[in-house]
Amino acid sequence: MTVVLPRRNVLVSLAALSASTMLLAACNGEEAKAPQETTPPATTSEAPPSQGSVDMTKLLEEGALPEKVIGEADAPVTIVEYASMTCPHCASFHEATLPAIKERYIDTGKARLIFREFPFDPRAEAAFMLARCSNDNYFPMVDVLFSQQRDWASVQDARSALLQISKLAGFSQESFEACLTDQKLLDDVRAVRARGASDFKVESTPTFFINGGKYSGALSVDQMSAIIESHL
Repeated sequence: MTVVLPRRNVLVSLAALSASTMLLAACNGEEAKAPQETTPPATTSEAPPSQGSVDMTKLLEEGALPEKVIGEADAPVTIVEYASMTCPHCASFHEATLPAIKERYIDTGKARLIFREFPFDPRAEAAFMLARCSNDNYFPMVDVLFSQQRDWASVQDARSALLQISKLAGFSQESFEACLTDQKLLDDVRAVRARGASDFKVESTPTFFINGGKYSGALSVDQMSAIIESHL
């Protein structure tokens, strides 16, 4: 069961929502499937089979929020990632896999990454909102939130934990609260997720579309490299 709350409850829910409930929804969005969250990556040099494909033209149409992109627009390989900030597998991908992929393919102009919000719970919504409010520091804020995920995503008082992280990123108490009570921003974050679910059948996180091919789960460096190489 997906947990979605109205704006007036986002700040309150950061402290009120139980950590156990949040974790059940972190990568899947359905409590009944929690033990079967996206499978951790296996180490292999072979490209895993895709789980379907989507129209790249439709996929690359901009949604409710401006795209957050790493890499050159003319890169031959485009990776679109749907992630939730409270998903452990998403954090693992960003810490263990993405740095190597960035060095090998993104920094060399062979690939680009488009990162899209797919929150399954109010804490993930809040984290994405704070990243958006960071403006030019979007990706550094995402990196910090993923690296410190255990310090805010599964604690009882997530509001205080997120506030402390945000202050280190330059937020004040006032700007923190202003960000998390921005109704339009919350609606837009939810719209990005709704489009991913309805138009591209995203059901779990992380989900990647690599030149249109769909892959669910935190791909290893070898797996993602093999997929990228197949398009070069």
